[in-house]
Amino acid sequence: MFGDLFEEDYSSVSNNQYGKGKKLKTKALEPPAPREFTNLSGIRNQGGTCYLNSLLQTLHFTPEFREALFSLGPEELGSLEDKDKPDAKVRIIPLQLQRLFAQLLLLDQEAASTVELTNSFGWTSDEEMRQHDVQELNRILFSALETSLIGTSGHDLINRLYHGTIVNQIVCNECKNISEQQEDFLDLTVAVKNVSGLEDALWNMYVEEEVFDYDNLYHCGTCDRLVKAAKSAKLRKLPPFLTVSLLRFNFDFVKCERYKETSSYTFPLRINLKPFCEQSELDDLEYVYDLFSVIIHKGGCYGGHYHVYIKDVDHLGNWEFKEEKSKPDVNLKTLQNEEEIDDPLMILQAVLLQEENNLITVDQLGQKLLKKMGISWNKKYRKQHGPLRKLLEFWEGDMILSIAKHVPAGLHIYQTLDGDELTLCEVDIADGEDIFVWNGMEVGGVQIETGIGCEPLLLNVLHWESSGEGTTQGRVIESPHVFPANAEVGTVFTAAPTPAGMVLVNRARSAGEESWTAIPQADMKTTFREQGLRDGSSILIQPSHNEESSLLPKQGKWINGMHEIHWIQVKNLCQLESEEKQVEISATIHTVVFDIRIKAIKELKLMKELAENSCLRPIDRNGKLLCPVPDGSTLKEAEVKMGSSLGLCLGKAPTSSQLFLFFAMGTNIQPGTEMEVIVEETLSVGDCLKIMLEKSGLSGDAWHLRKTDWCYEAGEPLCEENATLQELKICSGDTLLLVEGKLPLPGVLKMPIWWYQPRGPSGHWESQDQPHSSSQGNGWRASGTQGAAGHVPAEGSLSYLGDMEISEDTALVDLKFQARALAPSSELAVPAPALLRAWTVESRRPGRLLRADRQQLKEYKLGRRAAICLEPLQEEERLGPQDVLLRTRMRIPGERAYAPAVDLVWDTARGWTAGSLRQKVADLYSLPVEKIEIAKYFPEKFEWLPISSWNQQMTKRKKKKKQDTLQGAPYYLKDGDTIGVKNLLVDDSEDFSTARDDAGRDEQEQLAHGKAGSREVLCAQSSDVVSSAVTPVRPRGPEASLSIHVGSFR
Repeated sequence: MFGDLFEEDYSSVSNNQYGKGKKLKTKALEPPAPREFTNLSGIRNQGGTCYLNSLLQTLHFTPEFREALFSLGPEELGSLEDKDKPDAKVRIIPLQLQRLFAQLLLLDQEAASTVELTNSFGWTSDEEMRQHDVQELNRILFSALETSLIGTSGHDLINRLYHGTIVNQIVCNECKNISEQQEDFLDLTVAVKNVSGLEDALWNMYVEEEVFDYDNLYHCGTCDRLVKAAKSAKLRKLPPFLTVSLLRFNFDFVKCERYKETSSYTFPLRINLKPFCEQSELDDLEYVYDLFSVIIHKGGCYGGHYHVYIKDVDHLGNWEFKEEKSKPDVNLKTLQNEEEIDDPLMILQAVLLQEENNLITVDQLGQKLLKKMGISWNKKYRKQHGPLRKLLEFWEGDMILSIAKHVPAGLHIYQTLDGDELTLCEVDIADGEDIFVWNGMEVGGVQIETGIGCEPLLLNVLHWESSGEGTTQGRVIESPHVFPANAEVGTVFTAAPTPAGMVLVNRARSAGEESWTAIPQADMKTTFREQGLRDGSSILIQPSHNEESSLLPKQGKWINGMHEIHWIQVKNLCQLESEEKQVEISATIHTVVFDIRIKAIKELKLMKELAENSCLRPIDRNGKLLCPVPDGSTLKEAEVKMGSSLGLCLGKAPTSSQLFLFFAMGTNIQPGTEMEVIVEETLSVGDCLKIMLEKSGLSGDAWHLRKTDWCYEAGEPLCEENATLQELKICSGDTLLLVEGKLPLPGVLKMPIWWYQPRGPSGHWESQDQPHSSSQGNGWRASGTQGAAGHVPAEGSLSYLGDMEISEDTALVDLKFQARALAPSSELAVPAPALLRAWTVESRRPGRLLRADRQQLKEYKLGRRAAICLEPLQEEERLGPQDVLLRTRMRIPGERAYAPAVDLVWDTARGWTAGSLRQKVADLYSLPVEKIEIAKYFPEKFEWLPISSWNQQMTKRKKKKKQDTLQGAPYYLKDGDTIGVKNLLVDDSEDFSTARDDAGRDEQEQLAHGKAGSREVLCAQSSDVVSSAVTPVRPRGPEASLSIHVGSFR
């Protein structure tokens, strides 16, 4: 049922060992570490799968889920041995999940691998390195399991354990009629913002009622009129296992960026849900839940790390309690007795502890070190750690680091960078951000509030000038004031001589306009951010005794609140002439869209025939027409806000079984170029493609459809031509792209093949022939869809050979053999496959080394957009799973240049230490190890980072559990990296860089300044003066959606 549980997984090791910060462990050469005293097994991280590991451990420790999964046998799920047979329907995902759980229970290993499981998801190596939300994964994994278990006895596994229902009710106060709507859930999503804990959030959701009265009445179907009513929600059916998701990730619509709520949030070890349920006649034990698992995210909204605490209800492991040993007082005698004086930080700490208030000048500190140790700092430590003053500059002490940003109101401090074990990427530090060093409490004796919640706002406050006798004069004062974003609106009176009055806000959307809105007295305790205020907003304070002489201009539009808007603006977009171009139709949130459309046709005095061939479409703020609104829905159901604009257009709105889709040609979507089509949701992808091609005036079968992602860029292709739009979850309003090029058949990869030629003698075969090489030394040839030529690293050139369609079941050696046919023999003498080295192409240079010629391409998880480059060799090489291939280059004495590269194969079986690498390089060049210096080259930054061995010595003294490794930060050493070598016998210069590096950095700086200037020009040209004052946010790369591919078992 589990396949070969104890098989040697050699392929997965060689394929995944060179990710960032991954520790290589090979079963073929080294047995896995056994379980420790706890008798529990962990799950190995594949690069960015901590969210997956946390969820899998929770499911594994859920006995009901685990045993229900194990109860499914091969007669229902099939066998993993048959997964590659064409006619066999093997339910791979539940089988791989069974196999993983069995390994966690039975195998004596410290950690299990999820490589086979993620392979069954259809994930590539890129997807394994991306970070995702565990709540999103929970829903997608449950959906994939439900689909995989269709037709088996476990078809209701997820529904039986995690499914619950919520009922929303609206009760009419007149006839007591109850209108209810039931919703299903697999997890409860609760608020975090402005809520102290879980019980408060549940109380707000399922106890408190929303009242419809006054200007917000409810249309009762029984009474057939607007009446007062009350809306409430209750839990109708509770699942055996209740999953609660916290909404910690939000979006700031003022700053247009995401942020994470980091406020304290409490939850009990045991909770009684009886107050929140619809039925309360059951025994109290039926409503009681015990806390079982807590998945925690540490980091920001763009990255971080997940870990989980789980209750071991089955007592699978042994509890090991380790008492924290208090650190003894540090003194010099103890250090000298224990011979630990090699650690300078311990020595400095011992000296400072003997000083009052831990204060001492640097010169006095040097004297005390000489007196206590009998040797000066320069003689003992300067060679390894530099001058004492420089070391103290980098000694953290009691100071902390925080991210600071310049906002219009000044410098503001955001989150604190905590967690020494995290990298800069994991704590969400962007390039160019400012770091503020302080004590975390005060600056200059003044307490400082930090965080996005109290971000300062620069507001323009207008008020009457005071005469000094408590009365106001005729002159208006306008002055800028700074308020925290989380301060109450009522604090604005501190900026005016009037202690009370009316507060109005200018909510005009563009400069030069004024539309003043009064803030109701009941909302004076809301915050500035909740009112939508931002930097540059104007606030007007109108004294309550001075209403006759209002500050509002004559053209100002005074609206007391959104509840006073009872109209919808309808514009005539039917291409028919009428007396009016737009009209305002009286409506409420319960008005049916059909009634608004008919009234608009009458008031616009258009033909009555339009009633049968027209629809209303919302207009966004950019003037784009959105998906038509169904005639039978109310404004509230259609999510149309009062006061918004709708366009009256020709054509019927789609029915409930139809989809309204936008589509465009190409991957670069230009605004206004989208076309529209209405299709049935049961239409197949292939038929939808034909309709869109016909409407675009195109022909041929060399086209395919792609989705657009959240940032309106080309996303994943719709590969299954026979699948319906409904099955692929295509919704009305979605935009599809017509992209040229036919998708390869399932299981077939289409990839460009390149030729990589190192420059000059590099210790292996080279040729003077250059296939299809372009002029002026540029090895990248623009062809087809490969894009324009780009910068090529100095180590070699890349030349395009052609595209290849090949089965993912093909071995790597067969790919090499077929690639030889792409280059004409007259232009290039390609050696035998054994003399070719294969790389993936990343950032227009060789990326990941593909080893093991007999391994199938699908085991490399290349993805659909992968490209391969081939490098010729002088002799056949056999790289082991722990060998790393590096390019070493000796620096030429007296010149800022390097000799041609020489390949170095480094065996990392004994660790990725700097000392081991230095010794290997020294042996290669026949030099004493103490007479060389080495550095890694970062071509994207034009920088060299020296590699020294003193970090490992410090590690031993601190007795850390994890030894420093060149796989991790800051080197991230991998195959193909360039290592610069300096012979200290003839070259004593400290610099590794070259003249080309200087030119590259200068070019990058000029490019950065050019981009900054372009942003400033755009801000100056913008008509929105307020938005241009906001500090520009560094754009982030597009986010990739999370998906799990499941076969069809219907």
